[in-house]
Amino acid sequence: MINKKYKGVVVPAVTPLTSEYRLDVGAVEKMLSNFSSHHVTPFILGTTGEAASLPYSVKYDYLQAAAKVKSNNEMLYAGISSNCLEESVEFAHQCFEAGADVVVATVPCYYPLSADQMKTYFEGLANSIPGPLMIYNIPATTHISVPLEVIEVVSHHPNIVGLKDSERNEERLKTALELWSGRSDFSYFAGWAAQSANTLLNGGDGIIPSTGNFIPGLYDQLYIAAQQNNRDKAFELQRQSDMLGNLYQANRLLGESLWALKVLMKNVGLCNTYMMPPLQMLSEEEEQKIIKSCKKLL
Repeated sequence: MINKKYKGVVVPAVTPLTSEYRLDVGAVEKMLSNFSSHHVTPFILGTTGEAASLPYSVKYDYLQAAAKVKSNNEMLYAGISSNCLEESVEFAHQCFEAGADVVVATVPCYYPLSADQMKTYFEGLANSIPGPLMIYNIPATTHISVPLEVIEVVSHHPNIVGLKDSERNEERLKTALELWSGRSDFSYFAGWAAQSANTLLNGGDGIIPSTGNFIPGLYDQLYIAAQQNNRDKAFELQRQSDMLGNLYQANRLLGESLWALKVLMKNVGLCNTYMMPPLQMLSEEEEQKIIKSCKKLL
């Protein structure tokens, strides 16, 4: 087994907010302390973190707060996605200056792009930043699927170190594992939580489960089970992950599920449920329904 630098459980952290839509710094400290105690790594300012809706001031405050909390032996991933290349480059520089270890970027998604344009974009971004870049493929929000052929070409760039793939395509997952499980210089992370055990047992380097925001220990155990090739335990933990994910994701739009995730986190004392517009909190009745369902399941 290849011991890669970029591996393990990376949790796409929510952005905890106050009622005034500012960063809740105290909640950041609680969340990251919870991650650290369960040996998982934070990824801030991604989809789960509402990054597309956050003003720069909140992004910068989150970066500074997260970097301040992390210890020297811990990693921090930070999202820099933007439709403006210059904005991504500038924020990447700020991320590395603050102490982030890896920056993460989707393809710009306003204009349809050809495969060659995607390749040129990621190479240009990687050439312009002073540290490791992970590509993030999530067609559910960008409405663009970055072809594996493009990722394979750019994966040999010295600054491009991995892929977080949230595309729900089993054939694509299988091909990706065949391409990169044997590469010491490029890591594959599954952003499709339902395939966490399958990914890790078949050569994937890591998983990025949003459910890890409120129960990170489950994924630490799943990762260890997979490392030990304990398939029965890994798939039992996968079953638990699926049930917990359904608590906040089933029959909800993505934005609604992010609020429901914050409800579960509020229930264990990690953060409040405020959302950055255009996303909104749902009703008190719906909140109590989620909490009741969670208590019944756990």
